[in-house]
Amino acid sequence: MSTPIAVLIGSPGAGKTTVGRALAERLGVDLLDTDTEIEARAGKPIGDIFVEDGEPAFRSLEREITAEALAAWTGVVALGGGAILDSATSAELDRHHVVYLQVDFADAAKRVGLDTPRPLLAGNPRTRLRHLLEERLPLYEGLARATVPTSGYHPEEIVDAIVEGLPEHREPSR
Repeated sequence: MSTPIAVLIGSPGAGKTTVGRALAERLGVDLLDTDTEIEARAGKPIGDIFVEDGEPAFRSLEREITAEALAAWTGVVALGGGAILDSATSAELDRHHVVYLQVDFADAAKRVGLDTPRPLLAGNPRTRLRHLLEERLPLYEGLARATVPTSGYHPEEIVDAIVEGLPEHREPSR
C-alpha cells in the first residue's frame, strides 16, 4: 500500500499549502491539498460550502478526501486546519509521518488576512483565530512526529527542516 511521504498539519496561516508545494517540488512528487480538492469536488469555494451546505457537509467531504489521500497518495498531503478534529482521521494519522507546521499567533493573523474568506473566523477573526490555535494546539502536537516552526522562516528553510526529519526518503516512482 502506498502512503504519503509527509502529511502537513497546522492552523490556518501556518503555511501548509505554500510549504507543501515547495516540499513536493523538492522531493519530485505531487502535492494533494485537501482544501483545494474539496473545492474542486464541490465545485465551489469552502466559504460557500459552509454558507450553503453547512459545516457538517464540509466536514463529511473533508473526511472522505482525507481518508482517500492517507490511504493512497504517494506524494505530500496538506490537510485543512480542522481535519484533525475528526477522530477517524486522527487515528489514521498515527500511521503516517505527520509534520506540524507551528506558527505564532501574530504571523498566523497576518498570513490569514482579514480580507480572505475564512468561514471559521467569521465574527471577530482575531479572537476566533486565537481560540482555534489554543483549542487545536494539543491535537496538533499530539499527532506530530515532527514539529517545524514557520514564523520568521522562508518556505525553503522550512522544507530543509522537514526533509532532515523525514524517514528514509522513498524515491518517487514516475
